[in-house]
Amino acid sequence: MSQSVATAPPSASPRRIAALALPALVVLAAEPLYVLVDTAVVGHLGRIPLAALAIGGTVLTLIAWLGTVVAYGTTGRSARRFGAGDRAAAVAEGVQASWLALAVGVSVAVGMQIGGGALARTLAGSDGVVADAAAQWLRIAALGAPGLLLAAAGNGWLRGIQDTRRPLWFVLGPNLLSAVLCPLLVYPAGLGLPGSAVANVIAQTISGALFAGALVAERVALRPQPRMIAQQLVLGRDLLIRGVAFQASFLSATAVAARFGAAAVGAHQIALQLWFFTALVLDALAIAAQALVGAALGGGDAVAARGLARRIGLLGGACGVAFALLVAAGAGVVPGWFSSDPQVRDQAMVAWPWFVAMLPLAGVVFALDGVLIGAGDVRYLRNLTIVAALGGFLPAIWLAYGLDLGLGGIWAGLTLFVVLRLVALLLRLRSGGWAVVGAVRA
Repeated sequence: MSQSVATAPPSASPRRIAALALPALVVLAAEPLYVLVDTAVVGHLGRIPLAALAIGGTVLTLIAWLGTVVAYGTTGRSARRFGAGDRAAAVAEGVQASWLALAVGVSVAVGMQIGGGALARTLAGSDGVVADAAAQWLRIAALGAPGLLLAAAGNGWLRGIQDTRRPLWFVLGPNLLSAVLCPLLVYPAGLGLPGSAVANVIAQTISGALFAGALVAERVALRPQPRMIAQQLVLGRDLLIRGVAFQASFLSATAVAARFGAAAVGAHQIALQLWFFTALVLDALAIAAQALVGAALGGGDAVAARGLARRIGLLGGACGVAFALLVAAGAGVVPGWFSSDPQVRDQAMVAWPWFVAMLPLAGVVFALDGVLIGAGDVRYLRNLTIVAALGGFLPAIWLAYGLDLGLGGIWAGLTLFVVLRLVALLLRLRSGGWAVVGAVRA
């Protein structure tokens, strides 16, 4: 039974941060770990299926980013309500976010049946074989979009009420099942590349159903409320624009890599999925920051919120250094896990030094992103992302294409993107203008 009044959460000790971040880490890691398994399974089918997965997987990542927009916006709003002592209102945010997620997910699934082929051909360039395989994979995988986005909304409101244990089981269980099904469907069942898409759909649908069941168990009103959904859309607008800027950048990077050949785009897929994996794992601290900063500001404690921001930023940098050391140590081994093609492995090593160098900086960036999202300071994040993308990332990767700089040029552009964001976030943190108190940010 939901409660209309709840005690505001305790102050953010290191143990409290860990209690929120560690389960969130497993949830964040589950999906990219499945994608890594998927990449490894498909990579041994050959260069063409791997390149097709790179194209289709990038589009699926775009859909997942839509889910991130829903989750992050919901976490901040729910956390402020929870911090102000109103659990029922916090859960109500999740109900409306789930209706919004379901509508978007169904629209994406239908849209990809109609336009998936044209999108795959646009990204693959002149390679018709890769485009056809990517389109087939994408049409199947898109059927999991409703479940994927329902799970994102569920993660959002549960994190807002500082419950990270249920999301742990709701995400981990279906993804473990899918990781087992993927190689079985691809090889013994003889489905090949489409088998990986089927396994993906199974995981996302089961996960979405579990999160929907959690809302039903709260025994709150489940009717859609257009007014609240409209408020969430307005308040989530800046996060959506920010997400579009991210995805335009990464889609462009994949399109440029595809124009350097199948080996280059296959290597880009390996490095990019490892990058997304480390980014989401490092984002576990950002999830804790969203919940704790939102609750602190909702409870009227700006001093605690500012102290938490400093602590989270330092922890993010330390985690980034640890990941950089691990990635550097695996340079000669890890690419071979995902492809037996020597040209793909050689191309992966071109991106590797950039990958390692940016991780310590990225750890701080992801942590501070979480602080500002929890505070509802998303307009600043929107403007920052647009400037960094249009002024840094996109010019760099298309310059890499024009000057024939290869994969190294693309990853240099990604590093520039991270550096620009780091500088601007540190300046915002120092200003203190983000720490606005109240159950709802004005």
